Amino acid sequence: MNNHAETSNMAALITLPLLTDGVKAHYEGSIDKKGGNADWDWYLYQDERGEWVLFEYEGSGCVYNLVQHRYPSCTEPTFRIYVDGAKEPLYTIRHSEFGEVYPFIEPLASRYIGPVDHGRGPIRVIRSFVPIPFRRKIKITSDIRLEGCDRSKDEGGWGHVVYHTYSEGQPMYPGVEEADYNTLTDLWKSCGNPVIRSGEGRISVSEPFLLAPGEEKVIFQDNDAGLVSAIRIRTREFEREDLKNLCLCAYWDREAWEKPDLNGNFGCIFHNELGYHGVRYLLAGMSAEGWYYNYYPMPYMKSARIQIRNEGTRPVQFDYAAVDYTREFSSLYQACPFGYFRSSKYYTRKHTQGSDSVIAEISGNGHIVASVITGFGRTPDSRADCEGDVRVYIDGCRTPQIESDGSESYSCYGWGFETPPEGNPAGGYDGHEHKDWSMARLLMGEKYPFLSGVRFQIESGGCNDVYMEHSGMVFYYGRDEVRLRLLQSIQTGNEESERENSYQEQGGVRLSLCSFFEGDDDDDAVSKEGYCWMEDGSFGTDSEAFGSRFTVKLPEGIRSLILRRVSDQKQGRQRAAVWIDGIRLPNDWYVPDRNEYKRWLEDEYTIPGLYLAGKKEIRIRIEPVRASGRVCWNEFGYRLLAVTER
Repeated sequence: MNNHAETSNMAALITLPLLTDGVKAHYEGSIDKKGGNADWDWYLYQDERGEWVLFEYEGSGCVYNLVQHRYPSCTEPTFRIYVDGAKEPLYTIRHSEFGEVYPFIEPLASRYIGPVDHGRGPIRVIRSFVPIPFRRKIKITSDIRLEGCDRSKDEGGWGHVVYHTYSEGQPMYPGVEEADYNTLTDLWKSCGNPVIRSGEGRISVSEPFLLAPGEEKVIFQDNDAGLVSAIRIRTREFEREDLKNLCLCAYWDREAWEKPDLNGNFGCIFHNELGYHGVRYLLAGMSAEGWYYNYYPMPYMKSARIQIRNEGTRPVQFDYAAVDYTREFSSLYQACPFGYFRSSKYYTRKHTQGSDSVIAEISGNGHIVASVITGFGRTPDSRADCEGDVRVYIDGCRTPQIESDGSESYSCYGWGFETPPEGNPAGGYDGHEHKDWSMARLLMGEKYPFLSGVRFQIESGGCNDVYMEHSGMVFYYGRDEVRLRLLQSIQTGNEESERENSYQEQGGVRLSLCSFFEGDDDDDAVSKEGYCWMEDGSFGTDSEAFGSRFTVKLPEGIRSLILRRVSDQKQGRQRAAVWIDGIRLPNDWYVPDRNEYKRWLEDEYTIPGLYLAGKKEIRIRIEPVRASGRVCWNEFGYRLLAVTER
């Protein structure tokens, strides 16, 4: 893995549409384990140095987002970031130093002072988008325990880490030069300016025009390979209703102009549905006077068409509509698989009683790069609650891979959205008098890859206990093909299923459990049977006598194999070695987190194609091994999924 791959690809935004294999997005943070709104405890365990471990992963990957809320009046934490097993931290930084200490400097990292919270004083929210790559391991610690919401004590553990894991290494794309943090910082300081630099850029400018109700206007059309690098529009006599009534559609490589890839109202396309104030993000923004820009790179190979539609009741005067495009990068997109810039279907404002609002359901393969979500209270005078968690379910996994301890934490700000507008290059929000709000989150680094589909949703209140209405849209680079195929499903504890799938358990204890998965369905009881291996000492010298094993028949055209396990996560720091045909894989299957209330966890381990090449079947052995002096591992079912070649 190239040390500079993450900063290079984040700085060279022409790589944003490129699709990658073996990359997964994850979250670790302070979600209330009981499923409520008590999101104030954040730690995994206390290590041998007495430091409180907030996040830990073994394998290769990159941390892209770190957020933590803390009262300045409370004891200040010091964070330490250990990379690749080093005894000394790569970075040591205090809570108050974010935004000042390299590489955690503005605007890649910063701190936000929020309003007084119910008499407890202002809240300080630190956030970092500095990419921190690692080859073998990463651990982030705090010198104090982050927990509690007691006004008389040190309090506040709210926070999260969003990160990528790599099973095949992070690619460094051809033609992309190495970049450092300074290059990336300079790019993020250029909000409002085009981000794609081209030596042969072209521009298509429409003459001023009047768009009557029900009419549409083509502002760009091309019949060759190219890249749209900027869309800039100015309307006259701006009204907030324009954000709902004006729509922009884009078609990429379509045989007919019937099904647009991109189809959204101006509020979503330019990342602010409400329009009380202007917003200025790196890749999209608008003023409250009718200036709009969108700088997401949008490649195509044969043809492109962009048009504007007026769905309102009044004519709108367009003084300016320009599309920048170039052919300079066509060879890159011909050589590397890319996704078309697309939007989910617009989620029309509505309330869903007792369950999450599902902002987007997407099928195919690709990666999410942005979302716009707007919240409304019961009446125009009601406060729109901001405590609802964002939850992202990827490829049908029953445990959400991405979460947030509240809507405001998802956009990396503090309580209540009470000081609008607020923004940084990667997100922010707009709102009005503590009532309705609209937030945007841009994912220039920590995009959310998916192989078969993704479901993006948000709570109403702390546990869907508040009346709220939501609207919004998700943006992604995607293709229609589904690249995930179920090969086998093993129901542990079921003799017929185990026999059909050659599953053998050795040395474990058979258990039954009735519990809940985390997320939207955390009130639906699920019963399963499985096996548990737990011991304070060693299993002995004959480790092959312990664990489980099964045989998997491999189809042709398989890129990698995903093992998806259901487990009881009451105990944390579960670890097992994974063996393929007698070869132990370099990285163990390790899960440091736990939940003693919502005990079901569905997590994954990816077997790279290196261990599958030329084989029609493989023998897999899962061997429980010690973590922190003890063995802790259990299995309540597996799904074996093949990732197909492109």
